Amino acid sequence: MSVFRRSVSPSPSPPQPVLPGSVLIMANPTSGGYNAGFLEEVRARLEWHGCKAEIRLTRHAGEIGTICADPDLRVRTLAVAGGDGSINEALTGFQSHPNPPQLAVIPFGTANVLALELGLPRNARAIADIIARQKTSQLHYGLANGHPFVLMASAGFDAEVVHAVPLALKRRFGKLAYVITAIRTGLTRKATTPLAITLDGDTITGKLAVASNVRHYGGPFVICPGKATDPGLHMLVLEKDDPWSSILYGIALLSGRIHKARGAIVKPFTSATITAAGPVAAQIDGDPFGTTPLEIQAADRTISVLVR
Repeated sequence: MSVFRRSVSPSPSPPQPVLPGSVLIMANPTSGGYNAGFLEEVRARLEWHGCKAEIRLTRHAGEIGTICADPDLRVRTLAVAGGDGSINEALTGFQSHPNPPQLAVIPFGTANVLALELGLPRNARAIADIIARQKTSQLHYGLANGHPFVLMASAGFDAEVVHAVPLALKRRFGKLAYVITAIRTGLTRKATTPLAITLDGDTITGKLAVASNVRHYGGPFVICPGKATDPGLHMLVLEKDDPWSSILYGIALLSGRIHKARGAIVKPFTSATITAAGPVAAQIDGDPFGTTPLEIQAADRTISVLVR
């Protein structure tokens, strides 16, 4: 396996041409689902297609974002082998890149809802074929307090769970860690602070608000129309978050009918704010994101993403 590592120098370097067919594969070797053999199979298949492919393993948190922001990153395709948090990190870095490369997704990590949205396969050879084929679509995304999100930004119970889930539990049990933490949190939490959600000037109240850029939430569960390659955002608001209501909403989510559940509202919007009388936990793309208030809108640019 070809692996190289380097530190990004803060000093300017002379511009380098983009290498035709060049692919940089980035992966976190400590993340859940990491598979060195899978990556080597992707790399070898890309070489078979005539692409120059390199694998870079990260050494510290935030490295994917740093590399993606580096103007000296001059590859045709940046392939992220990781979960949705790693994709968000790359997207955040691309905001500072004058001419970001195409994005490819290699589904690793605890969850990869974007891979599900794009209908990507889990086979190394098929993933490499998609990268080599170079069929692209435009990936739309949102901004929460200026920070990009490709899946969702939310405040309320789900964000409390994201804040509370222990990293060791997440690495050991994957998605099940969120279920375990949700049960623990739900049984011990006290009365929650209501949220005021303003959508294009109209205000509604609720206990959970999810601004979504994609159809799916937490896996294969559909919460709204549209998809990541379509423009526009939707807001899901749940009026209650007591244990019994949460069970009913969970059943509605599993059956694909959350938009029809009593006390649930799904609306498209252009700009939104989520506020509360006190700080309420927030998250973006499955990672903690401080607390409310949140200001949310669609980004005015897109990223080219490889699709099947």
